[in-house]
Amino acid sequence: MQLTDIWFVLIAVLWTGYFVLEGFDFGVGVLLPVLGRDETDRRVMINTIGPVWDGNEVWLLVAGGATFAAFPLWYASLFSGFYLALLVILVALIARGVAFEFRGKMAGARWRTAWDTAICVGSLVPALLWGVAFGNIVQGVPLDRAGHYTGTFFTLLNPYALLAGLTTLSLFVLHGAVFLALRTTGGIRTRANRLAWQVGMVTVVVAAAFLAWTQLAHGTVVTGVLALAAALALVGGLIANRLKHEGLAFAGTAVTIVLATATLFAALYPDVLPSTTNPAFSLTTTNAASTPYTLTIMTWVAVVFTPIVLAYQAWTYWVFRRRLGRGSIPTGVAH
Repeated sequence: MQLTDIWFVLIAVLWTGYFVLEGFDFGVGVLLPVLGRDETDRRVMINTIGPVWDGNEVWLLVAGGATFAAFPLWYASLFSGFYLALLVILVALIARGVAFEFRGKMAGARWRTAWDTAICVGSLVPALLWGVAFGNIVQGVPLDRAGHYTGTFFTLLNPYALLAGLTTLSLFVLHGAVFLALRTTGGIRTRANRLAWQVGMVTVVVAAAFLAWTQLAHGTVVTGVLALAAALALVGGLIANRLKHEGLAFAGTAVTIVLATATLFAALYPDVLPSTTNPAFSLTTTNAASTPYTLTIMTWVAVVFTPIVLAYQAWTYWVFRRRLGRGSIPTGVAH
């Protein structure tokens, strides 16, 4: 295996880790006004992701940085072609982060409601648009001979990409509901369990349609096996949720995201951004890659620092592993 292939796999792993980890805190954010019946409920929900949401976003930064360093032409074409969509995602993520920090700075229902809305919208928009972006990456976009995007913003809003967006949105909301059932007690846990089953039924239909479309249009034997395994993991997670085995249910939705993302990258390889104008104009792991020297240096840096980052993040999750409930919020400090 060449270094370009290794870095394609590593970038796939980074995006997979980002979707698994940020996926559930996107889901919690979207569900904030749905499951949080009062300020104390919403405070409990935010506290379940409070210690980890910013650490989860590190995976996005590393994935973006690795793409820039390993495949600069891929990065350049993506950011020029998807500029407006990525700008919307960035603004949503900033609004969400600011909301987490500012909603407790002042008392008052209107103040908190405004920031809760920012958390919900700032979670929903990236959950939807990341799927739209990856749908377009797998399907391909109009590129000229130099790798320049020649479409418009509305070119990206095609049926396949929109279905991909609905798939990531529904899957992340389900992942968030299962996470809340795992990390909370009392009424929130009960409502999250019930909602996870309802959202899960919708997710099965949407995800099955998207994976079937992907297999028919871009699939191989490998992607077929991965897509089938993803479907089985999703159904298994829903059954575990129905039986109140929240740990298994969360593992099921996490494995579903892993396998679904692996399906997309397997369908994409060896291209990194196919051209719908002419297949000869497609960016591949070969023509979009950095020099072997750059990839060698990056590999050694990854070997040294990746275990450190993984160990720190695992420790964070271990420290904040206990369930939370309304009793965890001291009286008078529900904000």
